[in-house]
Amino acid sequence: MPTAIITGSSAGIGKATTLKLLNAGWRVHGFTRQLDGATHANYIPHQVDVTNESAVQNAVAAILSKEQSIDLLINNAGAASMNALLLTPGSIAENLMRVNYLGAFYCIQAVGKQMVRQRQGRIINITTVAVPLALEGEAAYVASKAALDALTRVAAKELSPHGIVVAGLGFGPIPTQLTRAVNAAKLAELNQLIGRTNGTTVDEAADFIFEAIQQKNLEAGSIRYLGKI
Repeated sequence: MPTAIITGSSAGIGKATTLKLLNAGWRVHGFTRQLDGATHANYIPHQVDVTNESAVQNAVAAILSKEQSIDLLINNAGAASMNALLLTPGSIAENLMRVNYLGAFYCIQAVGKQMVRQRQGRIINITTVAVPLALEGEAAYVASKAALDALTRVAAKELSPHGIVVAGLGFGPIPTQLTRAVNAAKLAELNQLIGRTNGTTVDEAADFIFEAIQQKNLEAGSIRYLGKI
């Protein structure tokens, strides 16, 4: 049975993707700050704050004490904030960088070492169309996800010789708790811009991720978007 780790697995895209993998015969270890989410015999939740390096390392070690391999890591946990650049508190910018970039960095390090030993594995980093669009009003968020995109490309170069594929998948607005406070007109404008006039549901996003996982020729270092970019 293939084994995956999904961060932010208790809600939104993470939960929908977790359910798709479980239904396809995977065992999923979910990293979440609250122990809730999917209920399934092959779903094992772990209460982990991905911004805590030791907590990530300990959780991965606990998983490897029971699993022979980790075949897939999906870095989905994320945070968002909309603020004009000059009005963004430094604490918000710092938190976005810790969650969106450092959280993925810690997980890639911990899981990547096992994947190198296995000589195989896939790492999917969840990003956003806000990066290539340089979306105004989201400077700190865009910067944190741009850092993740850069990490994706460099990690792909370093890890591909070991049989590990690292890639990014990006989305526009999705109706989750991250977008609830965003003006509906702004969301509609962005969806129009990327050719997703009806928006994107969490299930559509999970389908996009699942299709990429199944692709045997997924390009290392690639960053693909659901929408016209």
